[in-house]
Amino acid sequence: MEQILFYCFAFILLFSATMVITVRNPVRAALFLVLAFFTSAAIWLFLGAEFLAITLVLVYVGAVMVLFLFVVMMLDINLTPLQEGFTTYLPLGILVAGLITVEMITVLGAAHFGLEVVAAPSAHGADYSNTKELGRLLYTVYVYPFEIASVILTVAIVAAITLTLRKGKRKTQDPSEQVKVRAKDRVRIVKMKSVKKSQDGEASS
Repeated sequence: MEQILFYCFAFILLFSATMVITVRNPVRAALFLVLAFFTSAAIWLFLGAEFLAITLVLVYVGAVMVLFLFVVMMLDINLTPLQEGFTTYLPLGILVAGLITVEMITVLGAAHFGLEVVAAPSAHGADYSNTKELGRLLYTVYVYPFEIASVILTVAIVAAITLTLRKGKRKTQDPSEQVKVRAKDRVRIVKMKSVKKSQDGEASS
């Protein structure tokens, strides 16, 4: 039964991933991506990675994809330019996708990752903590790659903030000057006499 469910979820994952890159409407593509995330989380549950599955649903589906959908719907993207270049680059896209598929089958084939080579995950007891085991591996076995990845992400965040704070690229505001502004400095009331046009077209006060 578990194997049947795995193949069902795998088929849904492949279908949703294919629809993400083929659907021309960005909102529908985002919804199919949400389906792909949910299906991936279900497959991770079969592998005993409950923490990663919950993190995938909460972070990517609950936060990132909701924000992405909000931005896409607010921007009102013009789909005409997207549809024009789809058929033009379709043969090249099919060729690249085929090469990637062949490479993945070669590297991740059953000869390297089959049940004869990699054993199925063993069942754990009720006191087993997936989060604790993941933290132990991150801060013992993979502590240096984890720290290097953290530094790279920190540098990327600082670089992104620096690029947005460059002079001449954005409008700056000084709160101290805004507080000092008075109403008479912003609004000037001009008193004018009412003017009424007569029947012959001449203006009279």
